[in-house]
Amino acid sequence: MSEDQLTGWVKQWIDGWTVSRGAADPVEEPWGWTIAVGLSKEVARHVVPVPTEADVRKLAATAPPATWLKLFAPDEAVRPWVGDEWETDIAGFLMTLPLAPVPTGPPPAGYTVTSWSRGGVVKTLVRAGDGRLAARGQVGLAGRTAVADQIETAPDQRRRGLGALVMRTLQNAAWEAGAREGVLVGTPDGRALYESLGWTLRSPMVSLVRRAD
Repeated sequence: MSEDQLTGWVKQWIDGWTVSRGAADPVEEPWGWTIAVGLSKEVARHVVPVPTEADVRKLAATAPPATWLKLFAPDEAVRPWVGDEWETDIAGFLMTLPLAPVPTGPPPAGYTVTSWSRGGVVKTLVRAGDGRLAARGQVGLAGRTAVADQIETAPDQRRRGLGALVMRTLQNAAWEAGAREGVLVGTPDGRALYESLGWTLRSPMVSLVRRAD
């Protein structure tokens, strides 16, 4: 995998993620992109597909509190480049998938599935028989790319195939909307699910946030 390939996948992820989260358009920088997010816990994020020590040290020294760094490299390589004021968040994994229609089958007995689309975002909700949230997820659509985001299954609803049901439902909706490649950044918990559905791991991602002063 070349640096250009990795940078291309990261840009696809950014484009779909900003749609999914309603963030500002990414601003291109010499080292990657800056995104204004506008939340109290995440004012902005700097996304660096190919981090170098000089770039990361400069960003870490000048970023205000509640800024996040998304660095596509192993933790042990980049963590020494930032100070103790930076906290490490859950590890991420950049993954991709060529999209194609897939069978979903009916939900397990007692569960209902609802999907809808608004503003370039497709959402899927799985509810248990009593109406509680069992699983959910969404994709941000950016041209021919669909970025899976906020995929979750309630702790008491796991091991029932609901996460796979959400992912397949979203994949079909993205295909119907014209997307042909899927991109996501998954957590360690989600990685096994995505790999079982055919997603390919492309790069680890380190997620750092600067604490408030």
